[in-house]
Amino acid sequence: MSKSENEINVTFPDQSVRVFEKGVTGLDIARSISEGLARNVLAAKVDGEVWDATRPIHQDVSISLLTWNDKEGKSTFWHSSAHLLAEALEVLYPGIKFGIGPPIEHGFYYDVDFGDRTLEGAELEKIETKMVELARQKNEYIRREISKDEAVSYYQNKGDEYKLDLLERLQDGTITFYRQGAFTDLCRGPHIPHTGFVKAVKLLNIAGAYWRGDENNKMLTRIYGITFPKAKELQEYLHMLEEARKRDHRKLGRELELFTFSEKVGMGLPLWLPKGTLLRERLVSFLKKEQDHSGYQQVITPHIGHKALYETSGHYEKYGKDSFQPIATPHEGEEFLLKPMNCPHHCEIYKSKPRSYKDLPVRYAEFGTVYRYEQSGELHGLTRVRGFTQDDAHIFCRQDQVKEEFIKVIDLVLYVFKALGFEDYTAQVSLRDPDNMGKYIGEAEAWNKAEAAIIEAAAEKGLQTVTELGEAAFYGPKLDFMVQDALGRSWQLGTIQVDYQLPARFELEYTGADNQKHRPVMIHRAPFGSLERFVAVLIEHCAGNFPLWLAPEQLVILPISEKFASYAARVKSLLGDHGISGEIDNRDEKIGRKIRDAEVKKIPFMVIVGEKEQEKNELSLRKHGEGDIGSFKLDDFVSYFQGIIRESLNK
Repeated sequence: MSKSENEINVTFPDQSVRVFEKGVTGLDIARSISEGLARNVLAAKVDGEVWDATRPIHQDVSISLLTWNDKEGKSTFWHSSAHLLAEALEVLYPGIKFGIGPPIEHGFYYDVDFGDRTLEGAELEKIETKMVELARQKNEYIRREISKDEAVSYYQNKGDEYKLDLLERLQDGTITFYRQGAFTDLCRGPHIPHTGFVKAVKLLNIAGAYWRGDENNKMLTRIYGITFPKAKELQEYLHMLEEARKRDHRKLGRELELFTFSEKVGMGLPLWLPKGTLLRERLVSFLKKEQDHSGYQQVITPHIGHKALYETSGHYEKYGKDSFQPIATPHEGEEFLLKPMNCPHHCEIYKSKPRSYKDLPVRYAEFGTVYRYEQSGELHGLTRVRGFTQDDAHIFCRQDQVKEEFIKVIDLVLYVFKALGFEDYTAQVSLRDPDNMGKYIGEAEAWNKAEAAIIEAAAEKGLQTVTELGEAAFYGPKLDFMVQDALGRSWQLGTIQVDYQLPARFELEYTGADNQKHRPVMIHRAPFGSLERFVAVLIEHCAGNFPLWLAPEQLVILPISEKFASYAARVKSLLGDHGISGEIDNRDEKIGRKIRDAEVKKIPFMVIVGEKEQEKNELSLRKHGEGDIGSFKLDDFVSYFQGIIRESLNK
């Protein structure tokens, strides 16, 4: 589109182009479309980078206008709210010092050094009130570019060693400050136009956090919060939090007797109780059965490995002490580490004998327990542990087999999700960060092939996808499945990765039809990810009401009185012959109490047996959450029970 020297072309997401004067802002562009849009624009995405909506644009660009309905719009809103929190804190507690205050998936936090005083939870309401008061002033977030020397001088005068530490790690050049009201902060931005967008505030909790995550540094006070543009949305969020507390896997895991932790065993090392172990084993058996049908071979690898193994794979150089924990070495000069991942071990299994192109694909699967160091403050039930079991598999295939194998793994992942009730998901195509190529290993050509294979496979399966730059593994791109649980929270469950790098580093080969040596391609996959985290998410998703085929207690038999104990035992034995597991509640309690207790334990079926049932060789059935569903002959109940399982597994 033609334009004068003082004009620029702006391309919109629908590829339409409009001409604006140089210096136009995203907010100006929104206003040119409608005043309603202008009132809701939080930021602008300019050539793929999120900018302040008030930042002038001086060159031809592509633009997207971001509102609360956009993920990046919410992130900008919460980033600005972190600055609003800091402003309120500085007013209420003069002389405090600030660390970092980023947005997170839901809300934001700010790390603060309060000196010798301790911030009490009761003070949060006072801080919220001040934030709302400041928000109503509708102070603009003003961006200012200064030199690094000026920035250093500013924080030296304030005596803020945390901001000086951040500045020391930045390259010399232009630094950006943001100011709203009387508060100024070191920040790259972007921010919303003004504080008035923030209508509802809730500070959620206080935690401790070491500066820069280093236990040798001072522990700061981390304040978590969340804000919304409407009070109604805050109320809905608080309702969701209350429901989340009821579903907390740590609470339900204890009540349902699934797992526990012991400080004597070690923090972050879960102990699976009998019922939790049964649930785990059913998950493992379920996936093993599907893997057997798909041609996987089970392997087992040690819990430790020689340091040289992980140096060859590149993992040690990439993660070093952050993931690897050394163990006692049996001989001088040897150094063994707890295994933090299974893939290098599987490469060595592949390499254990010569391979032909006719042998490929080779599919190795292992439920391998791995160990990674996590700081104690980052541990959280089963979702963040130090020892966990991956449903790991590695497929070694020819280059012409990559897409077909990748699609087969997608089918497996989607089957797992369906069987476990995860129906709402998005596939995230995780690619390289073009601005930070140094974090990856291998040649660009191999990466291009791997990324193309993933994109083509996802398109062929018709998956709803989003693309995230910079989220690839250091050795290859991947397809991550982001699952929405029953409360609308997003979890990363299931990953598939294409890897040209490890086969090269381990010098893996096969003999091709041309009788020449060729390099296989490696596909990493884990539908569950880790059993621990998957179980945690599943507990919270279904609130402990597991699918019938998975429930550790599928039914409980409730005799009306001791007189019917022998009939209850016979029913248990007959059902057991059909693979239906259950226990007998022989307590000397009234039947109403037994039913209430079974409901609390979320046992899917209650089988009640008394005089009538014994005489007719029947059972009376109650279903968890539904109540009485009638009387059944034993054979009819078996058919009914097995039909539910077949339907849930789509068999």
